[in-house]
Amino acid sequence: MHEVLRALIHRDRTVDQELWGSFWDQLRDGALRRGETVALLSSLSTRMPDPDTLIGMLRSLDERRPAVAARLDGTVNIVGTGGGPATFNVSTAAAFVAAAMGVRVVKTGSRAYTSSCGSHDLLDRLGIGTTTSYGQTEAQLERHGITFPGTFVYPREVALLARSIVPLDLRMIGGFVNSVGPFLAAVPVSAQLVGVSDRSLLPTLGRLAATVTGRRIWLCSNELGVDELVGSVDNVLLTNDGADPIRLPAEAPVPAADALAGLRPAGAGEDVVDHFLGVLSGAGTDLATRTVRLNAAALAVAGGLIAQWPEAVGAADDALRCGAARDLVDRLRTRPAHRGAAPGRAR
Repeated sequence: MHEVLRALIHRDRTVDQELWGSFWDQLRDGALRRGETVALLSSLSTRMPDPDTLIGMLRSLDERRPAVAARLDGTVNIVGTGGGPATFNVSTAAAFVAAAMGVRVVKTGSRAYTSSCGSHDLLDRLGIGTTTSYGQTEAQLERHGITFPGTFVYPREVALLARSIVPLDLRMIGGFVNSVGPFLAAVPVSAQLVGVSDRSLLPTLGRLAATVTGRRIWLCSNELGVDELVGSVDNVLLTNDGADPIRLPAEAPVPAADALAGLRPAGAGEDVVDHFLGVLSGAGTDLATRTVRLNAAALAVAGGLIAQWPEAVGAADDALRCGAARDLVDRLRTRPAHRGAAPGRAR
């Protein structure tokens, strides 16, 4: 049994960067024993490792990446940890609205993990492709003000782990990968809004965020357990710069059940594309509109485009109501939209 796995099972020592490197080497070379990667993912997803072990893991992955030459100055990313209640693709909608406001947005994401329609699944349905290189990412950003990097920004070790557990599905034991996903993508943005559904992870993720230099990180959470800012409840933004948390009071409080109903994804028999575009056009529920504009406003403030929250919220509302965000979808399409129902959670 590899020492990384032994340490994670017994929880009696910190796994440092060097030991993680040894594990990745054996994973790459096919030298791990059968079932060790399943045990690793099961252990990590059952209980988050201590912060130093997590920091060592991420640093070991970073040192194995090719150098990133891309320059994405003045950009902001919105991404979540997944999990939590079922909602429509809030962060993707907010990314379009923010870009329509003039914020330079790099939207990372993935296929469905805790949902039936993740951000990349939705983009496919909309007829928008993800990029396959940093050069293509920069070009799309310069042309449209928003870009959607593909899986190339993630460590190849994640794909190796997924392949190593076949026929098991990563969604069964890969909750840890989703929880730390916002810190796995190599995208040199200036600011990052990270939604955290499980508030018990905030201390560990906060420690991790504090080690990140070169970009502003805001970890957002709320009592609903939705991994985005929500307009009906109080939200808290923890920063990685040592400043006091940013507290955003509810715009118009509503009961939790009503709030989740207002943020629901496309239901059985509903068209996913039409449902999403309706929200993006300001034709969704009142709470859906308020939630999207709040997240878009956060991107504008975090990215430094607008300093004051009320002004940012107003600009986001304008981008929704005037159709600018909806028009941006059409400009990004490289193929016709694929319509069809896909009920379930969506990020």
